[in-house]
Amino acid sequence: METVFKIHRFWGYVSIVVNGLAGLYCLAAWKWKHLRGKPVWIVTAIAEVAILMQVALGVALVAGDKAYAKAVPRFHMFYGFVIFITVGLLYAYRRQMRGRLELLYGLGGLFVMGLGIRAVLQVVT
Repeated sequence: METVFKIHRFWGYVSIVVNGLAGLYCLAAWKWKHLRGKPVWIVTAIAEVAILMQVALGVALVAGDKAYAKAVPRFHMFYGFVIFITVGLLYAYRRQMRGRLELLYGLGGLFVMGLGIRAVLQVVT
């Protein structure tokens, strides 16, 4: 479990940065049409998979180690849950936001980044 914990700790920072960059890229693509296309969605998919891997690692830690489950702050787990729900909602609202998908995923990526930062701050401070 120690290895999973180390990966979870490192991957948290990776997924925060990737989601922030993907969010900024999507917002830039929303503003400037020449940036739109397949690369936007590849970067977005990578960012969402990265954050969902992070959530899965956290769930594995809590399920596999009772000491970790008791030691981790509850708000840290809450933010992980909200991140999971947010990614699902972004996907669910893609039809309603047709024509503004870059805006949806741009703001969503930045929101997920912010939630990730909050989750990290729960265990660092």
